[in-house]
Amino acid sequence: MTPDSLPRSASPLAGSSNRRTALIGAGAGLVLLLAAIGLLARGSGQEVAPADPQTAAALAPKQARSGKGGGTAPAGQAGAAAEAPPSRFDATTCWRDLERFNEEVTLETFREWAAPLLASRDPLVRDYLKARLAELIGNDAGRASTVLGWSRDATPQEFGVFMMALRDSEAVHLPQVAAQLVDLGLGERVDPERRAGILSALDTQKRLDPAALDRLSDFAKGPVSSEAGWTAARTIGRVLKQDFKQTGNAAPYLDELLTIGEQSPDEQIRYLGQMMPMHSAPVLDAEATERYAKILATEGNESGRDVAAHLLSLSQDKARVLELFAKTFETDPAVCVRWAVFRFAARVSGKDALPVMAKMAIQDPRFQPLYDEFERLYASGVLDWVRLWNSLSNQNPFGCLDRHD
Repeated sequence: MTPDSLPRSASPLAGSSNRRTALIGAGAGLVLLLAAIGLLARGSGQEVAPADPQTAAALAPKQARSGKGGGTAPAGQAGAAAEAPPSRFDATTCWRDLERFNEEVTLETFREWAAPLLASRDPLVRDYLKARLAELIGNDAGRASTVLGWSRDATPQEFGVFMMALRDSEAVHLPQVAAQLVDLGLGERVDPERRAGILSALDTQKRLDPAALDRLSDFAKGPVSSEAGWTAARTIGRVLKQDFKQTGNAAPYLDELLTIGEQSPDEQIRYLGQMMPMHSAPVLDAEATERYAKILATEGNESGRDVAAHLLSLSQDKARVLELFAKTFETDPAVCVRWAVFRFAARVSGKDALPVMAKMAIQDPRFQPLYDEFERLYASGVLDWVRLWNSLSNQNPFGCLDRHD
């Protein structure tokens, strides 16, 4: 199970001219909805005449049958109208205020101009507004602070757009903006249910400074952190992936996530702390190896023990892990945990793991066909773990992999 699939809730923009072209193009997909909204926004009460011959032809018979109008049209003319090709796309049928919105809206007028559009609850409208607001924020810390301030009295529809726009803006990477997000998300000045949305705006950060990392970790493992605590743990894991990609250093994030995974009283938050390093796959040093070994042996949540086996297969101490896997297979009754240590034994030691895997298959006969297949693949010359895994006839024999692999 990935963090985005749990019950508790995956760049700076180029030039403004290219962005506006893209936004106008996206607006073309909102033909019917935005046309109506545009008319309402302008306060138009005029009726619109039929825009094409087919509509006029369809209306004419109804008028004749109802006795209204001046009689029926000649047959030749009716036939010609019926056979007329559909009218070509007319750009004016799109929301006519779209270009004016793009050109004239400012940060100061955004909330007023966006209100009737948000009332539509259309996801395309929401995405358009999010992108336009992110462009308005740009790399300006003051504008980012203004939008963050809006979050306190925003409607639910506004709040989602504000936080997504802030998350995607360039300004969110400025230290003062990131600090404000941490302060507001971990404080008590906003409703608890909105803290999670505010903290989510942090997960595009390229790195977290030690103070922010400590605060997020302490909050996530707190006894009543709830939804916002889950989001804080996820944010640490997502920034770990970004920072590790750039620097190769996972240590500070891994330490905090393991602390959450060991200490949080909330099972879902604890599991998230244990699991998030999977997305970065850092090599475990001796200390991290022992901490995951403890999780494998003592975690009450089966999914957490399964994840621990996955990450232990990345340990530097391969002999220690293979020994640990053999003991776990013997003592852990959960078939999914057994399947994890069985297959990852091959990842740890390759062909040299076959004697240990053969013993596992004797202890649990359900694994005998699986052992036979591993043995056959190794005998055929398949030695690389990825190729071996992809060559298995059934990677999910016990229905375990829908959770996180």
